[in-house]
Amino acid sequence: MDLIKERKFTFILLGLTLIVSYASLFVGVLDMELSGILGKDFSQIEILLISRLPRLLAILCTGVGMSVAGLIMQQLCMNKFVSPTTGATISSAQFGILMVLVFIPAATIWQRAIIASLFALLGTWIYIYFIQKIQFKDVVMVPLVGIMFGNVIGGITNFVAYKFEMTQALSSWLTGHFSMVLRGRYEIVYLVVPLVICAFIFANHFNIVGMGKDFSKNLGVNYNVILFIGLSIAAMITASVVVVVGSISYIGLIVPNLVAMFKGDKIRGTLVDTALLGALFVLVCDILARVVIAPYELPIELIIGILGSVVFIAILIRRLNHGRKAIVRKEKKTMIEGASS
Repeated sequence: MDLIKERKFTFILLGLTLIVSYASLFVGVLDMELSGILGKDFSQIEILLISRLPRLLAILCTGVGMSVAGLIMQQLCMNKFVSPTTGATISSAQFGILMVLVFIPAATIWQRAIIASLFALLGTWIYIYFIQKIQFKDVVMVPLVGIMFGNVIGGITNFVAYKFEMTQALSSWLTGHFSMVLRGRYEIVYLVVPLVICAFIFANHFNIVGMGKDFSKNLGVNYNVILFIGLSIAAMITASVVVVVGSISYIGLIVPNLVAMFKGDKIRGTLVDTALLGALFVLVCDILARVVIAPYELPIELIIGILGSVVFIAILIRRLNHGRKAIVRKEKKTMIEGASS
C-alpha cells in the first residue's frame, strides 16, 4: 500500500511537470500556437527551436540539477539546511567565473564551466572542513557558517570585480534568468544529465556516508572517496547551471526538504521525486516571471527568492518545533523511567 502511494506521488509530479512544460512553451512575448506549428508556420517553428525549446530544456535541467545537488549535500553533511546556496558552492562558482573573465577573457563556455567547477568544489570542501571542526553541530549553526563563508567569498568577488572594472560583466552571473537562453548558448547545462545519473548510481553509498564515518568504515565504504564524489557531482551541477543561467538560490534547499516530508530521508527513495519537484518548481516560477509584468520579464531569481524565503522560514520553524517536541518527549520518557525505578 505504501509503495502504491509512493508511486502515485511520483506519477502526480510527472504529470504536473509535463503539463506545465507544455504550457511553458507557449508563454512569451511572441505569440506561438500549436496549430501554427502543426501547420508548418516557419516563423513559429523557428521561435520554438531557437528560443522556447532550449529555454524549456534549460529550465528542466536547472530544476533537476540544483535540487539533486542540494539533496546530495544534505545527505553527506547530515543536515537538512545545507545546499549549494548555504554551502558556499554558488558563491565559489561565481568567483571562479570572475577569475576566468579577468585572466582568461577568451575562454570558451566549457572552459568557464571547468574552472567554475573547480572553484565550486574547492569552496565547498573548505566549508566542509569548517563544519567538521565545529564541536556542537546545531541544526541552524551549520548552514549559518556556510552563509557567512559565502558572504566572505561574495565580498572578495565584488572587490575583484570593482578593481578590474568587471562589475557589469559579472552581474549576469549574480542574478539568475532564462531570458538569454538560446540555441547554441545553453547546451553545457546538459552536463546535468550524466551527473544526475551518477547520483543514482552512488545513491546507496551516499546514504551510508550520511550515517557517519565510523558507520561507513564498518560497512567497507571509503568515506572520503564517496564524500569527494558526492561533492564533486554537486559542485559540477552548480557550476554548469551558474555558467548558463546565473545564480539561482533556494532550489537545492527547499525542494529536498519538501519531498522528505512525504517520502523520508533515504536518497534513493527520494531522488526521482526531488528531481521532478525541482523541475516543476522552476517551471512555475519561470512562468510567473514571464507573466507578472508582461510583456516584460522579471529575473527568475527574484520569484524563487521570494517563494523560497517563505518556504525556507516555514520549514525552519517546523523542524525547530519538531526538535523541541522530540526533546520534551525524551525528557518525559526519562522522568517516567526514573520514577518507575
